[in-house]
Amino acid sequence: QGTYFTSLSRQEEFEGNTKSVIPLFSVTYFLTITFSIISCLRLSCIRNNVWLACCGVVSAGLAVLSSFGLMLFCGVPFVVTVANAPFLILGVGVDDMFIMIASWEQSSRKKEKPDVKSRLAETYGEAALSVTITTLTDVLSFFIGTWTAFPSVRSFCLYTGTAFVFCYIYIMTFFGAIIVLNHKREQGNRHWLTCMPVGVDKDQAEKSCLYNACCIGNCSRQSSQPESEHPMNIFFKKYYGPFFTNKWIKLLVVLLYGAYLGGSIYGCTRIREGIDLRNLASDDSYVIPYYDDDDKYFSAYGPRVMVVITESVEYWNETVRLGIENCTQDLEGISYVDKNLSESWLRAYTKLAKSGWINISNKTLFINNLPKLFKIVPSFEWDINKTQDEIEASRFFIQTVNVTSAVDEKNLLNQLRETAKQCSIPLMVYHPAFIYYDQYLVIVQNTIQNVVIAAGAMLVVSLLLIPNLLCCLWVTFAIASVIVGVAGFMTFWNVNLDSISMINLVICIGFSVDFSAHISYVFVTSGESSANQRAIEALYLLGYPIFQGAVSTILGVVVLAAAKTYIFRTFFKIMLLVILFGVLHGLVFIPVFLTFF
Repeated sequence: QGTYFTSLSRQEEFEGNTKSVIPLFSVTYFLTITFSIISCLRLSCIRNNVWLACCGVVSAGLAVLSSFGLMLFCGVPFVVTVANAPFLILGVGVDDMFIMIASWEQSSRKKEKPDVKSRLAETYGEAALSVTITTLTDVLSFFIGTWTAFPSVRSFCLYTGTAFVFCYIYIMTFFGAIIVLNHKREQGNRHWLTCMPVGVDKDQAEKSCLYNACCIGNCSRQSSQPESEHPMNIFFKKYYGPFFTNKWIKLLVVLLYGAYLGGSIYGCTRIREGIDLRNLASDDSYVIPYYDDDDKYFSAYGPRVMVVITESVEYWNETVRLGIENCTQDLEGISYVDKNLSESWLRAYTKLAKSGWINISNKTLFINNLPKLFKIVPSFEWDINKTQDEIEASRFFIQTVNVTSAVDEKNLLNQLRETAKQCSIPLMVYHPAFIYYDQYLVIVQNTIQNVVIAAGAMLVVSLLLIPNLLCCLWVTFAIASVIVGVAGFMTFWNVNLDSISMINLVICIGFSVDFSAHISYVFVTSGESSANQRAIEALYLLGYPIFQGAVSTILGVVVLAAAKTYIFRTFFKIMLLVILFGVLHGLVFIPVFLTFF
């Protein structure tokens, strides 16, 4: 049984990869809508916020459509990595929705009862800063990612960054209007599903709980009772916050953080570069058996490199031929090249001339006798690009060996290019895989550059929007800690550093700010007297929205774990690490560490 690979195989696989995740969109939207509805459910047919949940998801979907439409209209290439964007945007958009709903409900619990305009203004006053900070940091991290040397990363960052902008616009306009309409429905004592008026039954005590929840109104305009607190808010206030402000639990958290940091740093020292080319194809692709057979039977051989003489030279001049031969021998002298497996039309032609069978001493004879060479070795005809009286370019091949790792591939590429550069003849070395080897030359530099610039930008944004030095320092600490954690634990999950994982490391910055900035800001602006009480208040106000946002983001990308392609599975793995470590810092490490200062 034979296996095969063509020059179009990789392109076909990329196109197939994008199409393969389209069915997962519907699953993602179903999961996210379900979670949002469950989070917004109330045991009241009036105060049920199901439509708020659905419209929040619709808002994120509109952001994706608007972004993709604008980018495609502007001619930005749609590459396979861009297919990750809708999953990410959906999760983040729902996160912003939860923050808006939480702020709206907080305003309703105050003793004074402002009108709807005042309540909405107060909601924006509370939520807009948080949503603006998170959006601005996310957008900055993506647009900074466009400075990379990798076009695929640039396209992904442009599409996703623009989608974040639209997501912000829709949350601040479309969703704000939905909140007001939902409030008017509640004030009119209308059913959440039918929007029909619901009467207040005086005999509620005699009815079942299910009947009361589905059919009885309890939100009259004259009601002076504030909306009840969500059980999760009560949990964070009465149980979670006091538990983590206990001195022994604080000590345990410090030890846990030490273990986390130690493991992360160890993982960073073991991080691997490079991408296995088989991972660019789907698991059931016809090229996978080809790669398996290649590894099984031909693993000792690396790429067969084309050496191109890029300009017209005087091949009939013996001095020029000697120069080409010297260049060839220099290339064959590289440790990764087997000189016995080279293939050169010029060597064969020169050997034929030395046998006395043909004469190549001048231009006319050299060109006119080439058909005799082609008759002996027909394939050599494809190695020469000639006109009637000129050879414009030609090529020969060298065989590489023992190229087994990304380090070998990087060293091979550097040595080949450096040797070709020093040659007196204009040469270029080429193989289709070199486009991937080029990544290894700049991936570490690009990653560090983007992460440092993005982290610096996040610090500046934090200082501008949160004018508190202590808060900004904690945000910066969280950024660094989450990045180190994600980079380190990538190693333990067999994820290499490549252009795909580089995207996610830049994303880390925006998400680590999302989780830590809210808690830090509420802590430093709290009116409570003790540090422990300030931490409890911060967790009470933002613990549940942060938890909701984390779960919604994970639900947005979890279906990618079932994808048949490495690119999407890697995106899921790193996003899961980002969210888990971000939540760990936002709800455990940062609240505890803040109480020490």
